[in-house]
Amino acid sequence: MTLESSPSDIVRQTGPFERLAPRALKPYVALIRLDKPTGTWLLLWPCFWAIALAAEAWPDPRLLGLFAAGALVMRSAGCIYNDIVDREFDAQVARTRHRPLASGALRVRHAVLFMALLLAASLAILVQLHWLAIALGIGSLALVFTYPLMKRVTFWPQAFLGLTFNWGALLGWAAATGTLDWPAALLYLGGIFWTLGYDTIYAHQDKDDDALIGVKSSALALGARTRPFLIAVYGLSLTAFGAAGALQGLGWPFYVGLGLVAALFAWQALLARFDDSGDCLAKFKLNLWVGVALFAGIVAGQMVG
Repeated sequence: MTLESSPSDIVRQTGPFERLAPRALKPYVALIRLDKPTGTWLLLWPCFWAIALAAEAWPDPRLLGLFAAGALVMRSAGCIYNDIVDREFDAQVARTRHRPLASGALRVRHAVLFMALLLAASLAILVQLHWLAIALGIGSLALVFTYPLMKRVTFWPQAFLGLTFNWGALLGWAAATGTLDWPAALLYLGGIFWTLGYDTIYAHQDKDDDALIGVKSSALALGARTRPFLIAVYGLSLTAFGAAGALQGLGWPFYVGLGLVAALFAWQALLARFDDSGDCLAKFKLNLWVGVALFAGIVAGQMVG
């Protein structure tokens, strides 16, 4: 969809949080994508998987709560940083031109102050974890602050997003066990391949605008080869997830969950319409249920393993 033909030139859809927020807060709600929680869930699921995989039975509810709060806060801070860095690009892309910084509805200095507040809240959550998890959390900032720059220098920013968004697999395992081990590494690897798949689908929404303004993405790099690429990366993701569960000796329900993940992967890889931005968004959002299926499989597999 091009800038000239986009319906977003006419109206911008808002969600309930933004509609109900006081006028002065509406730009901040939009800035952190509070009405678009899919990104928060995609950041959170690798954390939950690792905490559940490291548990002997039920995952620790305290850790789940801390990581849920941390994912929301860090994803919000990441959105702000991304919008600060990309505000000039966003103003030229149909899907993003109404974002508060791109449209001028919010000043950069106010966004920076809000981001600093969110990072302080994230630190307050992080220091409640094991020292190894604290170190990993601090180390993740290098990825968080590098990722938005990658679309300027490589056609594979999706790979850097995978490294960033799945860091929680290592962090969650370290918080639960105080160590790092192969199951966590395999979850992390599987998550990277998973992200390469779903974010390539997502990138197809903007490929026309990206090509015009010089932004790089895997969607542009792959073009007609996207479908076989998705089949490959989703297959590698399943293999890594399965190996992580097998190393932990999970019972048969885990493999039922993994089968549901495989079905969701196949639905995306085989049926996605890459020239239909609405379908790309719908297929992208299916990955919320990938997280649910794998988490449920891990928890149930622990019960009978």
